[in-house]
Amino acid sequence: MADQTQPWAERTVEVPPSPGVGVPPQRDAFRPGVASVSRPRTARTEPFPTVEHGDDAQHWSEVSAPRRPLSWHLAQLRVGGEWSAAGGLFAFVCWGIWAISGRGNLGAPVLTFLLSLLVAAGLFGLSRLLGRVILERQLGRIRRSARGAHAVTAVFLVGLGIAYLQQTEWVISAWNWVTGN
Repeated sequence: MADQTQPWAERTVEVPPSPGVGVPPQRDAFRPGVASVSRPRTARTEPFPTVEHGDDAQHWSEVSAPRRPLSWHLAQLRVGGEWSAAGGLFAFVCWGIWAISGRGNLGAPVLTFLLSLLVAAGLFGLSRLLGRVILERQLGRIRRSARGAHAVTAVFLVGLGIAYLQQTEWVISAWNWVTGN
Protein backbone atom coordinates (compact mmCIF):
# COMPACT_ATOMS: atom_id res chain seq x y z
CA MET A 1 0.00 0.00 0.00
CA ALA A 2 2.87 2.33 0.55
CA ASP A 3 3.63 2.23 -3.18
CA GLN A 4 0.15 3.46 -4.08
CA THR A 5 0.27 6.42 -1.74
CA GLN A 6 3.89 7.35 -2.48
CA PRO A 7 4.75 6.95 -6.20
CA TRP A 8 8.38 7.84 -5.60
CA ALA A 9 8.95 4.96 -3.19
CA GLU A 10 9.82 2.55 -6.03
CA ARG A 11 12.85 4.55 -7.03
CA THR A 12 14.42 5.15 -3.65
CA VAL A 13 17.44 3.25 -2.43
CA GLU A 14 17.56 1.97 1.08
CA VAL A 15 20.64 2.62 3.17
CA PRO A 16 22.06 -0.53 4.77
CA PRO A 17 21.53 -0.67 8.51
CA SER A 18 25.23 -0.95 9.39
CA PRO A 19 27.35 2.00 8.21
CA GLY A 20 30.46 -0.09 7.43
CA VAL A 21 28.93 -2.50 4.92
CA GLY A 22 30.23 -2.10 1.36
CA VAL A 23 33.02 0.30 2.34
CA PRO A 24 36.59 -1.04 2.20
CA PRO A 25 38.32 -1.08 5.58
CA GLN A 26 40.76 1.75 6.29
CA ARG A 27 44.25 0.69 7.33
CA ASP A 28 45.39 3.99 8.71
CA ALA A 29 43.54 6.83 10.28
CA PHE A 30 42.68 9.81 8.11
CA ARG A 31 45.43 12.38 7.85
CA PRO A 32 44.78 15.58 5.86
CA GLY A 33 47.16 16.11 2.92
CA VAL A 34 48.36 12.49 2.86
CA ALA A 35 47.07 10.06 0.27
CA SER A 36 46.42 6.50 1.25
CA VAL A 37 48.27 4.10 -1.02
CA SER A 38 47.49 0.44 -1.23
CA ARG A 39 50.40 -1.71 -2.32
CA PRO A 40 49.97 -4.63 -4.69
CA ARG A 41 50.36 -8.04 -3.16
CA THR A 42 52.54 -9.40 -5.95
CA ALA A 43 55.34 -7.68 -7.82
CA ARG A 44 55.11 -7.30 -11.57
CA THR A 45 57.39 -9.84 -13.25
CA GLU A 46 56.65 -9.24 -16.91
CA PRO A 47 58.05 -6.14 -18.64
CA PHE A 48 55.82 -3.45 -20.05
CA PRO A 49 54.89 -4.03 -23.69
CA THR A 50 56.87 -2.06 -26.27
CA VAL A 51 55.58 -0.60 -29.47
CA GLU A 52 57.61 -1.13 -32.60
CA HIS A 53 57.81 1.63 -35.18
CA GLY A 54 56.58 0.40 -38.52
CA ASP A 55 56.07 2.10 -41.84
CA ASP A 56 53.69 4.61 -40.33
CA ALA A 57 56.17 5.92 -37.74
CA GLN A 58 56.32 9.24 -39.57
CA HIS A 59 52.53 9.46 -39.40
CA TRP A 60 52.53 9.04 -35.63
CA SER A 61 55.21 11.67 -35.15
CA GLU A 62 53.11 14.13 -37.13
CA VAL A 63 49.99 13.30 -35.17
CA SER A 64 51.71 13.74 -31.82
CA ALA A 65 53.49 16.96 -32.82
CA PRO A 66 51.89 19.96 -31.13
CA ARG A 67 50.07 22.48 -33.28
CA ARG A 68 51.80 25.82 -33.24
CA PRO A 69 50.10 29.22 -33.53
CA LEU A 70 50.26 31.38 -36.65
CA SER A 71 52.59 33.86 -34.92
CA TRP A 72 55.19 31.11 -34.50
CA HIS A 73 55.03 30.26 -38.22
CA LEU A 74 55.33 33.93 -39.20
CA ALA A 75 58.32 34.39 -36.90
CA GLN A 76 59.91 31.33 -38.53
CA LEU A 77 59.41 32.90 -41.99
CA ARG A 78 61.07 36.15 -40.90
CA VAL A 79 64.35 34.51 -39.91
CA GLY A 80 66.65 34.97 -42.90
CA GLY A 81 64.49 37.70 -44.43
CA GLU A 82 67.49 40.03 -44.65
CA TRP A 83 68.80 37.89 -47.52
CA SER A 84 65.65 38.39 -49.57
CA ALA A 85 65.53 42.07 -48.64
CA ALA A 86 69.13 42.61 -49.79
CA GLY A 87 68.48 40.75 -53.05
CA GLY A 88 65.28 42.72 -53.58
CA LEU A 89 67.07 46.01 -52.96
CA PHE A 90 69.81 45.07 -55.44
CA ALA A 91 67.21 44.06 -58.04
CA PHE A 92 65.30 47.30 -57.47
CA VAL A 93 68.40 49.49 -57.92
CA CYS A 94 69.41 47.60 -61.08
CA TRP A 95 65.86 47.78 -62.38
CA GLY A 96 65.82 51.53 -61.70
CA ILE A 97 69.03 52.00 -63.69
CA TRP A 98 67.57 49.95 -66.55
CA ALA A 99 64.16 51.72 -66.48
CA ILE A 100 65.62 55.25 -66.37
CA SER A 101 68.09 54.45 -69.14
CA GLY A 102 65.19 53.49 -71.41
CA ARG A 103 63.98 57.16 -71.44
CA GLY A 104 60.43 56.20 -72.15
CA ASN A 105 57.18 55.43 -70.45
CA LEU A 106 57.69 53.64 -67.09
CA GLY A 107 54.42 51.67 -67.23
CA ALA A 108 55.87 48.56 -68.89
CA PRO A 109 59.07 48.49 -66.76
CA VAL A 110 57.03 48.80 -63.54
CA LEU A 111 54.81 45.90 -64.65
CA THR A 112 57.94 43.92 -65.52
CA PHE A 113 59.43 44.51 -62.08
CA LEU A 114 56.19 43.62 -60.28
CA LEU A 115 55.92 40.38 -62.25
CA SER A 116 59.56 39.63 -61.41
CA LEU A 117 58.79 40.11 -57.71
CA LEU A 118 55.79 37.82 -58.07
CA VAL A 119 58.05 35.15 -59.60
CA ALA A 120 60.49 35.63 -56.69
CA ALA A 121 57.64 35.13 -54.19
CA GLY A 122 56.61 31.97 -56.03
CA LEU A 123 60.21 30.73 -55.92
CA PHE A 124 60.27 31.39 -52.17
CA GLY A 125 57.07 29.37 -51.72
CA LEU A 126 58.43 26.54 -53.87
CA SER A 127 61.65 26.50 -51.85
CA ARG A 128 59.66 26.26 -48.61
CA LEU A 129 57.55 23.44 -50.03
CA LEU A 130 60.60 21.48 -51.19
CA GLY A 131 62.23 22.05 -47.80
CA ARG A 132 59.16 20.67 -46.07
CA VAL A 133 58.99 17.60 -48.29
CA ILE A 134 62.70 16.82 -48.33
CA LEU A 135 63.96 17.98 -44.94
CA GLU A 136 60.97 17.37 -42.69
CA ARG A 137 59.20 14.42 -44.25
CA GLN A 138 62.01 12.48 -45.92
CA LEU A 139 64.95 13.21 -43.63
CA GLY A 140 62.97 13.81 -40.43
CA ARG A 141 64.73 17.08 -39.62
CA ILE A 142 63.13 20.13 -38.04
CA ARG A 143 63.34 23.46 -39.86
CA ARG A 144 63.75 26.32 -37.44
CA SER A 145 63.95 29.13 -39.98
CA ALA A 146 63.45 30.05 -43.62
CA ARG A 147 67.10 30.95 -44.29
CA GLY A 148 67.47 28.48 -47.17
CA ALA A 149 64.39 29.71 -48.99
CA HIS A 150 65.44 33.34 -48.44
CA ALA A 151 68.94 32.56 -49.78
CA VAL A 152 67.50 30.93 -52.92
CA THR A 153 65.22 33.94 -53.44
CA ALA A 154 68.14 36.34 -52.91
CA VAL A 155 70.25 34.52 -55.51
CA PHE A 156 67.35 34.78 -57.96
CA LEU A 157 66.90 38.50 -57.28
CA VAL A 158 70.63 39.23 -57.66
CA GLY A 159 70.59 37.34 -60.96
CA LEU A 160 67.55 39.35 -61.99
CA GLY A 161 69.37 42.60 -61.18
CA ILE A 162 72.39 41.52 -63.21
CA ALA A 163 70.07 40.68 -66.11
CA TYR A 164 68.60 44.20 -65.93
CA LEU A 165 72.12 45.69 -65.98
CA GLN A 166 73.09 43.55 -68.98
CA GLN A 167 70.26 45.18 -70.92
CA THR A 168 71.58 48.68 -70.18
CA GLU A 169 73.92 49.86 -72.94
CA TRP A 170 76.05 52.35 -70.99
CA VAL A 171 76.61 49.84 -68.13
CA ILE A 172 77.88 47.24 -70.62
CA SER A 173 80.11 49.86 -72.26
CA ALA A 174 81.55 50.85 -68.87
CA TRP A 175 82.11 47.18 -67.95
CA ASN A 176 83.91 46.53 -71.22
CA TRP A 177 86.09 49.60 -70.71
CA VAL A 178 87.03 48.50 -67.15
CA THR A 179 87.83 44.91 -68.16
CA GLY A 180 89.58 45.95 -71.39
CA ASN A 181 87.37 43.98 -73.82
